[in-house]
Amino acid sequence: MKRLTATLLTLTLVLALGGAASAASLEAWKPKFDPAGAKYTYLLSNVSHPAIEGAAVGYRIRDAVWERSNGRLYVDFRPLSQLGGEKDVLSMLKMGAVQGILCSSVAAANVSDKLGVVNLPFVVDTFDKLDRFRATPELFTEFSESALKKGIKVVDITGYGTYGWATTSPVKSLAEAGSINFRIAQAPVNTDIYKAWGLKFTVMPWPDVPQALQTGVISGLDHTPTVCNITKKFDVAKSFTEVNYAQGLFIHLMNKRWFDRLPEDLQQVLIDVIEDESAKSRALTKTQQQEQIAKAKASGVEFIPLLAEDKATLIEQAQPVYEKWGQKIGSDYLNKVRTTLAD
Repeated sequence: MKRLTATLLTLTLVLALGGAASAASLEAWKPKFDPAGAKYTYLLSNVSHPAIEGAAVGYRIRDAVWERSNGRLYVDFRPLSQLGGEKDVLSMLKMGAVQGILCSSVAAANVSDKLGVVNLPFVVDTFDKLDRFRATPELFTEFSESALKKGIKVVDITGYGTYGWATTSPVKSLAEAGSINFRIAQAPVNTDIYKAWGLKFTVMPWPDVPQALQTGVISGLDHTPTVCNITKKFDVAKSFTEVNYAQGLFIHLMNKRWFDRLPEDLQQVLIDVIEDESAKSRALTKTQQQEQIAKAKASGVEFIPLLAEDKATLIEQAQPVYEKWGQKIGSDYLNKVRTTLAD
């Protein structure tokens, strides 16, 4: 009880500070209704900016749930880390202080090893494979139920594009990649991948990236074109190598205990809306990536396709990663995902 009380006090402080800091930038996304009369509230967190379609889905869920529930359920969506970083929010989610999070797939693997399957290189690496993964019950059901023992439901998936390398100097081959110091996310699977690839990397929190790029502490960024363009990383890193080894995803995680206490009709409304809006968001994410690449090219960013032989090398070098994570995820499940989604 003391721990929960302390967490709630921390959350109150974060809400006050984060809300004040973000109010101006989020003015355009304010609801067109007064949520004060809602009987139930679903507090939903995300670290990203709603200019990214996979994050903006939180607001679309908010509005659709309000309409379908006749104002009984309010989805209080808090992007831009208003509730804190993902690690802290995941702790609050488990205790019920926060009811939901659109969690980056790299962080979600800390909740359940099986969620890490979508981060492995060249497994769920295209928009088409992501759609097939989501639409195939024998793949998605096992994925979605993997965190239930921790009291967390995996409801759906949205995204922010396809991973590659934004670099301060052009990288046209793996040999040239050897001179780059890549920033990677704070996640074990990413560390394992870059070790297997034999590339230089630095594990770094996202807020530290702009200064690190500008000062040369890092010379490359493992991320997606959409995020790099929207967050101005292409202002410094003027080249992008299209490695296309994974989809950047937001996994919609929900506190199961809170959900189970919700009236059944509202449970159905919430799940239906999340599924509908997440599917729309995945389509919008594909379009947005194409638009952001076009904008980046127009501003002078060079896009470089990864050579087929270099992709084959990366897959070969990643074999120890598949073996290690196969043991964590379940080798039968990993093999089923890879076989089902094989081109």
